[in-house]
Amino acid sequence: MSGRGAGAAARSDALRIAHSLGAGRGCENAAMNAQKILVPLAGIAAVALAYRFYGWLGVAAIVTGLVMWLLLHFTRMMNVLKRAANRPIGHVDSAVMLNAKLKPGMTLLHVIAMTRALGQLQSEKNVQPEVFRWLDATDSHVTCTFVGGKLADHVLWRPAEPEAPPTP
Repeated sequence: MSGRGAGAAARSDALRIAHSLGAGRGCENAAMNAQKILVPLAGIAAVALAYRFYGWLGVAAIVTGLVMWLLLHFTRMMNVLKRAANRPIGHVDSAVMLNAKLKPGMTLLHVIAMTRALGQLQSEKNVQPEVFRWLDATDSHVTCTFVGGKLADHVLWRPAEPEAPPTP
């Protein structure tokens, strides 16, 4: 495949990952569903309280802060995906080090930021749980299971060591 086609495929995968990170799909995780409701309600309450106590100047200040917060999160996501788009899909420098750094509850975006690469999708598209795999140069790999965008389980697999020849 040409370099241009590979870049387009990586960008397409980056957009698919961005979609799975929270754009438009319902999650099965109750905490994430509550967060989807409580965060906008907190924003609306902050705007209402700002108007009540400071008038339109307070509303302008709160809305500016909320827009800044959204732009910071969007910028972080785009930078992570831009770095990941420039690397081979499913490749990591060291699967053992990745396995050591992974903790249950990490977001898919955080794992992609750590590996600097998109994971190779092992499950069907848009089906929960999502299973991704990262492979290193020694053919060791880490398989991660994400439920609702959060890491639920990860498994390290290492190839068998070749037997050393007997010394005479």
